[in-house]
Amino acid sequence: MAGVRNVPDAESGHPQAHRRRLPGVALRPGSVKQARHEAGLSLAQVGKGRVTAPAIYLIETGRTRPSLPTLEHIAQRTGKPVEFFLADPAGGADETQAKLAELEAMVAEGRYPDAVELGASLLELGTSAYRLGRIRYLLAMAHLQLAQPERGVALLADARAHFEAINDGVMLAECLGAQATLAYMTQRPDALLLAERALEVCRSLNPVPLPTEARLLGILATAHLANQDWDKAIEMYESAIEASGPLFDLKRLSATYSGLGRAYHALGQVDTAARYAMRSVALLEILRDRVSLARSENALGLLLKARGEVAAARQHLERSHELSPESELGAGRSLVLLSLCELCLDQGEVDQASAYAQEALKLAMSLNEASSVAQAHVWLGRIADRLGDAEATDREFEVAILGFGQLGAQERLLQCHGIYAEILERRGDVAEAYAQMKMALQASRSGAIREGASESLKRQAGSSG
Repeated sequence: MAGVRNVPDAESGHPQAHRRRLPGVALRPGSVKQARHEAGLSLAQVGKGRVTAPAIYLIETGRTRPSLPTLEHIAQRTGKPVEFFLADPAGGADETQAKLAELEAMVAEGRYPDAVELGASLLELGTSAYRLGRIRYLLAMAHLQLAQPERGVALLADARAHFEAINDGVMLAECLGAQATLAYMTQRPDALLLAERALEVCRSLNPVPLPTEARLLGILATAHLANQDWDKAIEMYESAIEASGPLFDLKRLSATYSGLGRAYHALGQVDTAARYAMRSVALLEILRDRVSLARSENALGLLLKARGEVAAARQHLERSHELSPESELGAGRSLVLLSLCELCLDQGEVDQASAYAQEALKLAMSLNEASSVAQAHVWLGRIADRLGDAEATDREFEVAILGFGQLGAQERLLQCHGIYAEILERRGDVAEAYAQMKMALQASRSGAIREGASESLKRQAGSSG
């Protein structure tokens, strides 16, 4: 037909009747060639099975734009995420890209309130889809650092789905690690599984990104710490230090020292634990990280208390309490308050201990910290026992046992049964004390935690009736 000529199709390389093509996907100049060279592939190897070598050349030189399926093929062949190739909407460094770089800097520098404000504004702009994953991830990380886990849940879920869709393994591992941290902060039982999955994804990459691996090992260690698997926690913390080598940043090293201190403390090696805790505090003083410093001061105070250094312990615990409001510690503040409650009760300051426990309970309930709520009831029960109020003691332990049972917190449930049994025995109620010990033994068997808590409550209800 006159006026129509055959031209090669840009992606298949085969002649076909001239027709108006869709504009295709705008690429960052040089990105396809860069990815091909880094993967060590020829033009034909990149296009293998789908696109001809001449078509890849035309795409590389910017003479044509690939369709999205073709770009996904190139990304898969070169091992890069689709985001790697995408150009900014304006074809260059636009305002949103500059703001994203600024957001990353804010999170890296610890300017979390500013990061939250900027990240929220970027989401409201309806920025291009390929940036949304990173914006949501960074915004979620800022919320986590500000102890606002409930605001990070949906953001991390969306970011994870985004990175899964574009096959960005590094960022997927980072998202899973952040979700594990969030699960730990909100005392959910899936923290360990998420941390293990994050490390698995990270180690499946070639090459393995060592900074990410080290960070995820630290998160996994913290999850083991929460599960009171002390030996495993120590193993993971030491693996994190080894994986990082000279690249270990001071803030992460401080967190690792703090975790090692807690693990060795639980194993009864108090002197070793105190050395690690002191190292953590010293590093945080240098970094001026007040949130982490408040937590480390609390941990060090408990270790010094275990060593019998009561005056020094009080000093560090009170400093942790002073730092808490200023540092927006949020979720961790209830633990600081309970630590002060413990110290005051040991020193016979019952009224002050009660005030700390009540404050901790109120805060933990407002933040939905189920484990801390249950622990606060344990201390309120011990305080009521010290005051000779048997009815209040029974009521507080009933709530605590129910709380730990519903959480599946086996070790804490065992401890709670044991403390209550000792109180009952001192009171002269040997039968109920025996029943509590029996419940503790039943709870120690796998799968018996919730049943043990339920049975305990039934017995208590029956005896109070």
